[in-house]
Amino acid sequence: MPNLISSLPAERQNEATRLDEAEAELQVRRLIRRSLRNWATEVLASSEMKPAAHHVYMMRKLQGLLVGRGGPRRLMVHMPPGAAKSTYGSVLFPAWALAVRPKLNVVLACHTASLAEHLGRAVRHVATEHAARLGYSLRADERSAQRFSTDLGGSFFATGVHGPLTGRRADLVIVDDPVKSSAEAESQSARDALYEWFRVDLLTRLRPGGRVVLIMTRWHPDDLAGRLAADGGWEVLSLPALAEAGDPLGRQVGTALWPGWEDRAALERVRAAVGERAWAALYQQSPRVREGGMFEPGKIQVIAPETVLPLRETVRGWDLAATADRSSANPDWTVGLRLGRLEDGRFVILDVVRMRDGPAAVENLIVETAARDGAGVQISLPQDPGQAGKYQAQLLARRLAGYRVHASVESGSKEQRAGPVATQMDAGNILMVRAGWNQALCDEMRDFPNGGKDDQVDALSRAFMSLVEAVPPARVIRVPLMGR
Repeated sequence: MPNLISSLPAERQNEATRLDEAEAELQVRRLIRRSLRNWATEVLASSEMKPAAHHVYMMRKLQGLLVGRGGPRRLMVHMPPGAAKSTYGSVLFPAWALAVRPKLNVVLACHTASLAEHLGRAVRHVATEHAARLGYSLRADERSAQRFSTDLGGSFFATGVHGPLTGRRADLVIVDDPVKSSAEAESQSARDALYEWFRVDLLTRLRPGGRVVLIMTRWHPDDLAGRLAADGGWEVLSLPALAEAGDPLGRQVGTALWPGWEDRAALERVRAAVGERAWAALYQQSPRVREGGMFEPGKIQVIAPETVLPLRETVRGWDLAATADRSSANPDWTVGLRLGRLEDGRFVILDVVRMRDGPAAVENLIVETAARDGAGVQISLPQDPGQAGKYQAQLLARRLAGYRVHASVESGSKEQRAGPVATQMDAGNILMVRAGWNQALCDEMRDFPNGGKDDQVDALSRAFMSLVEAVPPARVIRVPLMGR
């Protein structure tokens, strides 16, 4: 074409060039609407990125779901963290879908409203920036990041799981990252609630012939993906971080999913850090039931009492019982567990105190233990719900004047609260000072949640969450680990 233009008279060359550019732009628009891959390539070109093999495979499945004939209308996409599945499936795909099917109503749901808003803002930005090539414009009177309508009759709405859906209808539903954490994944009640929301609240919004995409990293054999796959009717796209036999992409066994992002050596380091159970679920998309209960105390590194390690922060978490020891009744224990966070991010169980006695003795134990720990150790206390519990916590806090005291109501099931620290233990990130209390603690963890007692596990869960939520001090203090 440039040679033809140069052969024209000078007065017609500018006009021909403009016509040539217009024809080229028209061709780009046709290519974009013809292929999701073309669209993604065009959008990402400015950032010098291009789709990897697993992105191309995923986009082919998404495009087939939307415009194909006779295939499944429900698609699951399982990939490890960091695989950019949300970029392609929850941002680029819905923006393109509204160009291919102009009157489409799209609903995007995520584990929280904040994540839905983040992804919705990204969809809106892409659709606005490339409106001319997509062939539609967003209505100017709708400026929300979570919802917009197009001038051709299409719409987009993003919400959190369990968020408002009443009055909305959808032709395309995308559920991205419906599970927030390992604690939520381990909770039977949370899994039940998510499945019920999906079936009753979400699917009833789907119009006849509507499509559904579930994009998630696997967490548990009984997670939402596991239950829906058992129900049938889904096409499942599952791509592990390291290829296994029969890989959908044709990779050799052990080949990384996205070598340009994380090669095999980097992934093996991740594997060592998170532990085999988390690796199998999150990275290989093959979750398995935890053997022998939630905890694997055999993975705890036991260290000598005289060991000196860099501690960033320490917390004494308490689980309270106010019943005197009556052996026939086998009452619960009051437990105070001191947990430290190391400079490298690992955790160390420093001390455990236990007693069975009445309220006055329990209160004295807490105060005496605080004096022995020192003012640098935060104290985390459970608070019974209601005014009486609040008053009791205030009375105890007065006796602990001069110490950092935090009281809060327990939320979620015991298993849900214990899930995060159990995951850290599975990854080998929990240490423990060698002491006389080790065996009783390990026995209780090994039997949890089906054992007779869970007081030490409750104290450990509270201490762990207090440390995770605490703001680290400005400096790192090196102190000796003291055993009892």
